[in-house]
Amino acid sequence: MHYDLLRSLLFRFDPETAHHLSLTALRQLARLGALNPVRQALPPKSLRVMGLEFPNPVGLAAGLDKNGDCIDGMAALGFGFLEIGTVTPKPQPGNPRPRLFRLVEQEALINRLGFNNLGVEHLVERVKARRSQVVLGINIGKNVFTPVENALDDYRLCLRQVYAHADYVTVNISSPNTPGLRTLQLGESLNGLLAGLAETREELADEHGRRVPLAVKIAPDLADEDLPELAETLLKNGVDAVIATNTTLDRSKVQGSPYAQEAGGLSGRPLLERSTAVVARLAEILRGELPIVACGGIFGAADAQAKFAAGAALVQVYSGFIYRGPDLIREIVESLPER
Repeated sequence: MHYDLLRSLLFRFDPETAHHLSLTALRQLARLGALNPVRQALPPKSLRVMGLEFPNPVGLAAGLDKNGDCIDGMAALGFGFLEIGTVTPKPQPGNPRPRLFRLVEQEALINRLGFNNLGVEHLVERVKARRSQVVLGINIGKNVFTPVENALDDYRLCLRQVYAHADYVTVNISSPNTPGLRTLQLGESLNGLLAGLAETREELADEHGRRVPLAVKIAPDLADEDLPELAETLLKNGVDAVIATNTTLDRSKVQGSPYAQEAGGLSGRPLLERSTAVVARLAEILRGELPIVACGGIFGAADAQAKFAAGAALVQVYSGFIYRGPDLIREIVESLPER
């Protein structure tokens, strides 16, 4: 695939316009089925994580397809799983534009989108309409106007709405673009949130006759000394996986960029080292008791292998996919040994 040419065209548009054009194109191409020119049939590298069977361990991170509008289009590219969202109970526009910035020299992005989405009801309808049977995670969050002390209400509502339609559900408590959200990652705030969701999950499991795995997505900016307590809380509340990591507020790797001081979360190549370090520390603490999904700075097979070596069971890509396109998926999958 000649993605370099396509990227040069897309990068002529502002990032958010390019994003919408790309999703629209992928959605339309998916309707061609086997004739889809960007469809990739990749060698199976199957594995079992969270009780689910993945055809390969390379997934799309949440944030790119917030509303579930492009499930079939993304699945055609060869991803082993997709994570859609973050979705909130009610639709919300997110932060004012501009809110997405490319740091091309550093192969990075800064976003302060702010959970812009069409609401959980819209997402569920899109999931119902999909044709692909790709493993599907749904990432849930709270509305910006919901006080942090009432966040559990929003997460519970979303969990109830998506439960029947998700292969797993991710609790996003680590976006830097919703005020106060990251305070839910520690102490009694985290314990109370997860205990409430665990209770709701058990009710839903009885109702639906299946137990949907819960994952929690954390920030790279947590202090290393906070990770043992966090891991203990995840285990105590029956969480099934931890996703490390979300975007960072640290700008030390992008000094000199004209966008370095823009507010929002930084993703891309500058995040590789820190996110991999968090994966390694969590693996040391958890000792195999909880699978880790690694996300942050993956631009090639070597980066993915570093995540696996650090202790990840699965990997997710976002910024690397924006910069490298579907070839990134193929490169990683083909680099993996037969399982």
